[in-house]
Amino acid sequence: MNNDRREFLKKSAITTVGAFFLPQFLQAYSPLNLDGNNRRLVIIQLSGGNDSLNTVIPYNNSLYYEHRPTLAIAEQKVLKLNKQLGLHYSLSFFQDLLDKGEMNIINQVGYPNPNRSHFRSMDIWHTANISSASSSEGWLGKYLDEFQGNTNKNIYSHQAIDLSGGSILALQGQKRSGFGINSGKLIRGTNDHFLQQIQHHQEHTNSQVDYLYQVLANTYSSSEYILEKMKTKHSHQEYPSDNLGKQLKQTADLITAGCNTEIYYLKVSGFDTHNSQLPRQERLLKQLNHGIQSFVKDLRRSGLWNSTRVMIFSEFGRRVKENGSKGTDHGAAGSLFLLGGKLKSSGIYNASIDLENLEKGDVQYKIDFRRVYAELLDNWLEFPSNTILGETFKSMNIV
Repeated sequence: MNNDRREFLKKSAITTVGAFFLPQFLQAYSPLNLDGNNRRLVIIQLSGGNDSLNTVIPYNNSLYYEHRPTLAIAEQKVLKLNKQLGLHYSLSFFQDLLDKGEMNIINQVGYPNPNRSHFRSMDIWHTANISSASSSEGWLGKYLDEFQGNTNKNIYSHQAIDLSGGSILALQGQKRSGFGINSGKLIRGTNDHFLQQIQHHQEHTNSQVDYLYQVLANTYSSSEYILEKMKTKHSHQEYPSDNLGKQLKQTADLITAGCNTEIYYLKVSGFDTHNSQLPRQERLLKQLNHGIQSFVKDLRRSGLWNSTRVMIFSEFGRRVKENGSKGTDHGAAGSLFLLGGKLKSSGIYNASIDLENLEKGDVQYKIDFRRVYAELLDNWLEFPSNTILGETFKSMNIV
């Protein structure tokens, strides 16, 4: 997409219609094509930089307690996974998932020359671009762009749904982007005369106006499809009332209703714990634990858990040493979770976290995050990852 069109949409009032972040497709209005591989990927972004060391805890390492005299989780409270690592006491359901062979914990995930800025580090994770040059294309946006040409399948505009309530760079492509739903609101196109007239729009001499009509047409089309799906079936599972719980509930509703969507993107904020970390992180991890528990139970009941994969990540971990405000500052490598039924393998990557060989006070990365992306692209979405990532990564053989 050229810069003029990007700026035009950014300034246009249509970006707020129905609380949508609108898909940027260039094809004209047409019935939706529903090709897919009957698998789905749910991504949960923990924004702010979750403290991995108090999430996946090296409880048997004296350095952990030396660096965190007031923040370290006491050994007797840790949910022990092996002789070296355990989980935060709020993550009891995560322990159950690991015991059932339905979770991988990947420790020390990051990238070379880590950036400690929230915005830059998240951009790196979103674009899978570790160079100094910024990019306006997300790794999943590239997947949406490349999908049709490489598979000879017609893409549908809700192939990726963004439930985060904002514009997620990971889902931005040059030609296609994720279809956004904010707080469960959809354009009620059936009774909207203006949107119905889009179907009869003739090509306009002004390319930007014509482009806007095309965007509206695709929004209308996907909105109608999703609304119809949501009328057919609803989950009866109880979910937490917090923001993440609501996003997970809507995701489950769409999945169980048979919505043919491959990618769902969710986000929860608040992990920037520079001060008063212990109660804040406990609250957030409890929300994560309870939300995931409801979500997994829901999909198990519907027989859809085995065809679902969930990735939970944060833009970076925190410093090993606590600060003077009962918190931790921005760090580097952290832990990532991959969940799903019938995984190829489960367990813990890097079963001990290295606290001796730090880089500027941070845990160093051992697993490039792009290797995790490659695993999901190659072995779950069944799409050649080197097309998206620009290089080949060794398979982890876990999803």
